[in-house]
Amino acid sequence: MAYRLSTRPEHVAGRDDLHRGLRLVVFDGMATQVMATLAGGVFLTAYALSLGASGTVVGLIAALPFLAQVFQVPGILLVEHLRRRRAVTVAAAFGGRVALLVMAGAVLLPAPWGLSALIGGLALHSACGAVAGCAWNGWMRDLVPQRCLGRFFGRRLFVMTALGAAVSYAAARLVDLSGGGPDIYALLVAGGAMAGFVGVGLLAATPEPAMPPRLPGARLLPLLAEPFRDANFRRLMVFLGVWGFALNLAAPFFTVFMLQDLGLGMGIVVPLTIAGQVANLAFLKLWGRLADRLGNKPVLAVCGLLHVAVLAGWTFVTFPEAHAATLPLLIVLHVVLGVATAGVSLAGSTIALKLAPAGKGTAYLAMNGMVAALGAGIAPLLGGLFADAFAAQELAFTLTWAGTGGMLSVDTLHLRGWDFFFAGAAVVALYALHRLTLVREPGEASAAVLLRALVPQGLKKAANDEVTASGASSTRKWPASMGASETSEALRSHSAAKS
Repeated sequence: MAYRLSTRPEHVAGRDDLHRGLRLVVFDGMATQVMATLAGGVFLTAYALSLGASGTVVGLIAALPFLAQVFQVPGILLVEHLRRRRAVTVAAAFGGRVALLVMAGAVLLPAPWGLSALIGGLALHSACGAVAGCAWNGWMRDLVPQRCLGRFFGRRLFVMTALGAAVSYAAARLVDLSGGGPDIYALLVAGGAMAGFVGVGLLAATPEPAMPPRLPGARLLPLLAEPFRDANFRRLMVFLGVWGFALNLAAPFFTVFMLQDLGLGMGIVVPLTIAGQVANLAFLKLWGRLADRLGNKPVLAVCGLLHVAVLAGWTFVTFPEAHAATLPLLIVLHVVLGVATAGVSLAGSTIALKLAPAGKGTAYLAMNGMVAALGAGIAPLLGGLFADAFAAQELAFTLTWAGTGGMLSVDTLHLRGWDFFFAGAAVVALYALHRLTLVREPGEASAAVLLRALVPQGLKKAANDEVTASGASSTRKWPASMGASETSEALRSHSAAKS
């Protein structure tokens, strides 16, 4: 089937149009994953370090994508004024890919200016991404049927994560063969930009259901305030804001900790990351099925507790120095982190899509993204600013037993440097999970019910439910894995949005 490029909203006329749109959403996700892998994460941190970045700069680089979410406000203005979410997404995404080329060119400049160009390019890329994401979220809210949000985005994430793992491994091999200088990292960023431009073309070909007509006299401030007046959605935003703060107080510095404090090379750091991605892949579909069946909230609760355990576990990687169990412990932590991230990423995004009212998704999801980004952006800035101060601090608790046969001393707790951030993040994450209990999701089950579903009998029942729900659609090509009832519901949703 031929795909045509367009920026005008269109009527999703039937099942074929809907399936075509979902297929393109997956392809765009794959292109975006290649871009994010090569131009972000471990490789971006290593690029910055190779240009002479300090801990404060690393914290700023980690914070910029989140702080730039303030640009979702002009994104809302554009969407509400133009009523063309696809046009806004395509234009902003194109600008973000151009900014990646600026980041790649930073290697050509003298040392102080090169790092400034990297930060400036990342700021522009992040701002464009915020505008594009604002429009894209509302677009997807009206395109993807509600009953299969978890399954569809779970499978999309599965494909993206698998591709990201393969690209990470290939890029790490390239870095090792080249010696790991700044030139090779600049080449990776440029390659990410090229993949991003492919994604822009795929976005332009994806159908967009028309937005409902703008209400007469509608103003921006009341529109932005509405999500905060919605008590349940406000509680969700508070949870995601605190959760983002907790994770980003520690996560951006995992790579720095392994590269600098533990002295590990990219040949070890990247395979550890890939191990987490493989674990992520193994659980994505399961979390998607359980989220559709039992609700997103229990998935967030269970995976959130796994996250807390991982954050606390990082404090034992050195005790107080690297030890024989350091590498095995790192493997376990990355694998469990991959399992937990699969559930939190999927359920955290789909619960926001689910609780946002139809036709108001742009404003609701933009405000949700801004609140979550505020917490996630402040945390690495604080971490970077206080990194040097905590580097010289040490806290130890020793259990001592003295008797006639002598004295036995055992270290029960030993925190130093980055350990303070890891332990602090675990405490804040526990508070975030408390805030989650206040959120109400239609049809939610308890975390205990989800845990029972995770035993073999529960997994078998979940698989049977999946087959039953899919019905005749099981013979169709993925990602068009929705049954006839889901497709009909989607078409009714599109018709309602137009009326």
